[in-house]
Amino acid sequence: MLGKLLGRRRSRGPVAPPRAPEGTRVYAIGDIHGRADLLRDMHQLIHEDAYARQCPRNVVVYLGDYVDRGPDSAEVIDILLDEALPGFESVHLAGNHEDTVVRFLSDITVAPLWLEYGGSATLYSYGVKPPSMTETDLLRAQADLRERLPERHLRFMRDLGLCHVEGDWFFVHAGVKPGIPLEAQQRQDMLWIRGEFLGCDDDFGKIIVHGHTVSEAPEVRRNRIGIDTGAFMTGCLTCLVLEGERWSFLQTRPGA
Repeated sequence: MLGKLLGRRRSRGPVAPPRAPEGTRVYAIGDIHGRADLLRDMHQLIHEDAYARQCPRNVVVYLGDYVDRGPDSAEVIDILLDEALPGFESVHLAGNHEDTVVRFLSDITVAPLWLEYGGSATLYSYGVKPPSMTETDLLRAQADLRERLPERHLRFMRDLGLCHVEGDWFFVHAGVKPGIPLEAQQRQDMLWIRGEFLGCDDDFGKIIVHGHTVSEAPEVRRNRIGIDTGAFMTGCLTCLVLEGERWSFLQTRPGA
């Protein structure tokens, strides 16, 4: 499947900039983490930008981690399902946080780590009281979430893709494992990888656009661009904008 998605990898000379497909403007949004307010603000910024550019094809790629940490996980998913940008193609990728929510529904052993990294906020957003660490209370929270999680939210999280390609750009939540062809990447790495990927200067064949690891500003490297600017705590949600050989950023402003 990934091989079909990627097609043939082509080599580029060292001075050739990466390109988006002809006639396409791509918007990639970093980790939202339960900030419905910032998602709506970003949608407005994208709408205004796209209207000004009048590109024949517009695509918005969401890089995952829609839930946890911020207060509005359930509302964020409602927005993604019900308030798509008109005239845009929408691509929703999986993050490790969505993966963990789905796993918790059948496996309470993931709860300690999930709750430590923001899962309680998701439970609150669905009207579920976060549990203590006793098995009885974990099973209670699991049953409550199963009951209160809308079927369409569960289906959305289960059906999320792992990666997306536009021209010379490869979109994924966390990153990729060095030394492995893009079409052979494993789910665990695409959702969770950090140090081995972040410290690597290899040419991956395409420029990797990712979230997952928070940085104060977008992190631009020769082989990757990281756009998780910690929106849940900073109020700054970042979007990478690509058209032809040009790229730029849109950002929400704290307190705006």
